[in-house]
Amino acid sequence: MYATVTSDCIGCGACEEICPQVFRINLYEIAEAYTNPIPQDAEEATKQAAKSCPVAAIILE
Repeated sequence: MYATVTSDCIGCGACEEICPQVFRINLYEIAEAYTNPIPQDAEEATKQAAKSCPVAAIILE
């Protein structure tokens, strides 16, 4: 599984709070997926982070 954060991100930090193993807020105050492919032990948390995104900026493949 791979995660991508689109330019729709508003930098709320929900994804980083739910799954810091995969997401972080960068210097531009937007989220980025810094771990790809997603480790198996983080897949469920990654899915939860995507569902929790208020602007649906996380795409999972």
